[in-house]
Amino acid sequence: MSPAILRIHPEDSVAVALVELSCGQQLTLPDGERFVAREAVGSGHKIALHAHASGDLVRKYGQPIGVATQSIAAGDWVHSHNLATRLAQDSRVNWHPQPAAAVAALNRVWHGYDRGDGAAAGTRNEIWILPTVGCVARTAQRIAAVASARHQGKVDGIHALVHPFGCSQLGDDLAGTQAILARLAANPNAAGVLFIGLGCESNQLAALLATLPTALRARVRSVIAQDTADETAAGLAAIADLVAQASAFSRIPMPLSRLRVGLKCGGSDGFSGLTANPLLGRFTETLVASGGSAILTEIPEIFGAEQLLMQRADSEAVFLAGLQLVAEFKAYFRRHDQPVSENPSPGNLKGGITTLEEKSLGAIQKAGRAPIGGVARYGQAATATGVTLLEAPGNDAVSSTALAAAGANLLLFTTGRGTPLGFPVPTVKVSSNSDLARRKPGWIDFDAGAALEQPLAELDAAFLQQILAIASGQPTAAERAGEREIAIWKRGVTL
Repeated sequence: MSPAILRIHPEDSVAVALVELSCGQQLTLPDGERFVAREAVGSGHKIALHAHASGDLVRKYGQPIGVATQSIAAGDWVHSHNLATRLAQDSRVNWHPQPAAAVAALNRVWHGYDRGDGAAAGTRNEIWILPTVGCVARTAQRIAAVASARHQGKVDGIHALVHPFGCSQLGDDLAGTQAILARLAANPNAAGVLFIGLGCESNQLAALLATLPTALRARVRSVIAQDTADETAAGLAAIADLVAQASAFSRIPMPLSRLRVGLKCGGSDGFSGLTANPLLGRFTETLVASGGSAILTEIPEIFGAEQLLMQRADSEAVFLAGLQLVAEFKAYFRRHDQPVSENPSPGNLKGGITTLEEKSLGAIQKAGRAPIGGVARYGQAATATGVTLLEAPGNDAVSSTALAAAGANLLLFTTGRGTPLGFPVPTVKVSSNSDLARRKPGWIDFDAGAALEQPLAELDAAFLQQILAIASGQPTAAERAGEREIAIWKRGVTL
């Protein structure tokens, strides 16, 4: 019979309910320890394994996740009514490098598009239409719709990636919008890019184009609506040219080293840190050992776990850069008079996550024990080997867009609550629990909840096979549903 509760680490003072627990239910840990649930505990929520006095640390994943705010007896439900965060001010952490996971490289092949630069290859051969400003978003969408019908089957897709920004922005805020759009244009999944500008916006098209690498400009076309008699016709002509050019690319065998995956979680629950995030972590370790790379972001969801994550930095310089990034993000919260522990979300709380420390300790497992090779700022490319820590907030759309802009050719997105959203590159939705996978087959690509029922080696092999298939062209659930969005991080004033 499957266990009802799970203690993740021998030092934990709480266990996770794997099923709904009823008051008075007899419980047994794998080591034979027995106790009784003193109240009903929801699936994914925590139950105390021993008594805690008010002020005692509560441990999960072998680490403190907060402090008891009142007496807790063994068998009590542990949540926001009796557990509070300890996360407050920054603490100094010294570098004590930890060994990365000793994982064997795999000689596995997928089929993608070589853009000729030796970096990550395209998992899709698409045309992207990027407006410089929200004023021409509908123009971009109209062109995409007509062009998709005209050129069906010639490329993997023609998509307008629209946003409301580019006008009335200043300084670093404007520079961030420009950098994200320029970096999206450089993503290997974009065989061709059409930029559409209005003409009078702050985000001037000429200035944006000047930031593109010279080698990329052959795959880029542009239209300024105010300077064109018929901007739709001009856009369609440019798309026809790009489609003809993109048609020269075909899928060829690629090693794992040509994959660069973005790691993301959204709508997490109490199972995310048990099933889905560790699954991504094991995959990331294998990918990095095989020469591939990964990008980890959502900096506010690292708060409280940064000292564990950054001990795997390749160098002290990377370690310090990572801590500096986290410290600056905390300062960003404080400048806006917000506590750094303003998390978890309502959905996280309902799913069993209580404090930000608990959420962060589960979230960083997406990177496994792979080495942290670099730190990239918002709008920069991730070029380091291993895992790159990328500056971006936790918001699903903003952080996923940043991952695509940093060069990810595939996103691995874990979720316990579920979401239909998709992003510029194929977004593989991984459910932390099997109930979500059963209820939402139109959202979920892989059920990591099976980790509670089957050997991990079998699950890992099935997941790798699914990733190779999706990288080679099998559409994700989000792609089949036509879900594709971008969002830009707005940080400054608006004129």
